[in-house]
Formats: sequence, structure tokens, C-alpha cells
Amino acid sequence: MTSTMRRAAVASVAALALAGGLSACGSSGSKSASGSESGPASSSATAGPKLSGTVTVFAAASLQGAFTDLGKKFEAAYPGVKVKFNFGGSSALAQSIVSGAPADVFAAASPATMKTVTDAKDAASDPKVFVRNTLEIAVPKGNPKHISSLKDLAGSGVKVALCAKEVPCGAAALTALKAGAVNLTPVTLEPDVKGALTKVELGEVDASLVYRTDVQADAAKIDGVDFPEAAKAVNDYPIATLAKAPNTNGAAAFVAYIQSAEAKQVLTAAGFQAP
Repeated sequence: MTSTMRRAAVASVAALALAGGLSACGSSGSKSASGSESGPASSSATAGPKLSGTVTVFAAASLQGAFTDLGKKFEAAYPGVKVKFNFGGSSALAQSIVSGAPADVFAAASPATMKTVTDAKDAASDPKVFVRNTLEIAVPKGNPKHISSLKDLAGSGVKVALCAKEVPCGAAALTALKAGAVNLTPVTLEPDVKGALTKVELGEVDASLVYRTDVQADAAKIDGVDFPEAAKAVNDYPIATLAKAPNTNGAAAFVAYIQSAEAKQVLTAAGFQAP
């Protein structure tokens, strides 16, 4: 064998060895029966673009308990990211968004209030319904007025708080009252569901129509009364990223997280229903 041939053979062997080494480095995880890698799975925190900064979420007041918990979990999954919430009546939040308030995500308590934002072309993504909620009658502990039905709210001397008709809990209450053919005059109309619930907590009213999730979250202070007409007034909750979001990557990641299995467990535990 000539020296030229020997050099060619050595080069060939070296090339084969290098290819084998690269192949070994690229297959450190064992393969499953389907041929996919079974090495350590990537967490959601490392998938996609790296997140940073603040994610500002405008959310319906009834989501406060569950979203506060989920915000902490999201921050834990994405170190360095801060979630800032603005909770309130969905209609007021929607008006703030279309008026230019800086926000990344909107989670509304009804499609009607989300439509305010989509009609103004202020939503960057198609709204996705992620949970549903139903109404319940909130009464003080021990139910001193012995309220057992929707019709009892129209009884003599019964003081009732409702949400204003412009907000989802108020619109749902009116739908339920109409379904039950119940006519009543509330002593107060509140800007969001937390306001209606607080009136019961403080003993200022005998009952209010709020969401079941709010009754569950406040079970230490109030009792809840189910009523069949609530089935006629179920609210769908949509969520969307916003067109003028200062943190587009963070907004997309948060909306995706709210639809994850982990988030669904938290929302279900809070009393929300699957859509």
C-alpha cells in the first residue's frame, strides 16, 4: 500500500469514528418502543421563547382566588417573570382595555364582555372559553331568613343585593330571575360579584346572587343555597391575549398555561366547571 493510500484509509477511519461519536452524543436518552426519546422531558418553562418582565392580566373579580394561586405557579415555572393582576367587573375592565389601558391578557366572565374587546379589534388571539360558572344564593351563616328558593328572595322584608346588569353576574342574575318568574327590587346594585358578596358578609343584606365559586371560597363566612333556575344562567369565561400587549410572549405563555392540565385542576378545585 502506498503512503497516499494509507493516508486515505486513516482519514476514512477517523471520519467514521467522528460520525459515531456525534451519533452517540445525540442519543443520550434511550428510545421507547415508538422510537421517541425517553430522556428527561423539557418543562414548559424551557420550551419556546425565554420569558421576562411583567405579564399584566385583567380578570373578572370571580377569578381572583384561583388566578392569584395560578399566578404564583406561573411565576414559579418562569423565574424572573412577574404576574400583575387587575381584578374587577368584566364590563369595566373591557372598557379600560378599549380605552387604551396597558394589559397583556383579558379573562372575562362572559362572551358578551369579551365581545367589547374583540369588536374594537383589541384582542390578538381568538378568545378561548376555559371554564364555566353558575349562580348560587349567598346568605349569612345559619341562613336566618330561611331562604330555600329563588322565590324566597321576593319575600316581604328580604333585602337582596345583585350585581349591576352591565356585569356578567348581574346579567346572569336577571336571566335566572326571569326563568323563575321572580320579580324583586334589590336594595343595592354592585359593580362586581365581590361587592355583592361583601354585602352579605357585613349583614347589610339577607341574600345576594353570586357565583358558586365565590360561595365556596367564602364558606367560613356565608352559606350557599342552590336553585334550579341557575341552570338557565351559566356563564362561559373566555380568555385572550391583547393586541397592544407590552409583553406578547408572556401573554401567550400565560393564556396557554391557563388552559393546561395543572391550571384546570386548580380551577376545578375552586368550583369552576369545564367548558
